[in-house]
Amino acid sequence: MFLDRWLKPRPAVVAGRALYAQVAAKARDAGFYTRLGAPDTLEGRFELYTLHTLLLLERLKGQGAAAAETGQALFDAYLRGLDDAFREMGVGDLSVSKKMKKLGQAFYGRVKSYGEAFEALPDRAPLEALIGRTALEGAKAPDAPALAGYVLATRDALAAQATESLLAGTVTWEPLP
Repeated sequence: MFLDRWLKPRPAVVAGRALYAQVAAKARDAGFYTRLGAPDTLEGRFELYTLHTLLLLERLKGQGAAAAETGQALFDAYLRGLDDAFREMGVGDLSVSKKMKKLGQAFYGRVKSYGEAFEALPDRAPLEALIGRTALEGAKAPDAPALAGYVLATRDALAAQATESLLAGTVTWEPLP
């Protein structure tokens, strides 16, 4: 009981973990795979987890110290989730670190690419091309405009959500088209 006060995670850590749980739930939405053409593969799921994580991180950016700490906790939970997934698949300890390094590089590559695509708005072509190459695993994916529309609607909806709600670990996602 006495140690509970010392071992209790900081509110930002609790919020970051809660946000990641909501990222994971949204990325598992069957509609991405059945209606929007995302491949139900390890790579396809990685792309959707990454996309939702980076949308939240983008929203939290520049919102103060508490948001920065919550964003870091979200990112830590994201990495922990990837690490856990590898271990559940039976990947050995030596291989996990190599795979995590590759995924980390992929994550930062996505952050840069999505940032550039968002900067090009209102021209949606770069975003649709990026989604086609990554989340849909094919540069000419016919479902890219629909998924890009979802991404933009979600980005706008996140911008409209109160920062305090996100810092409390609650996010409301846009419904799929």
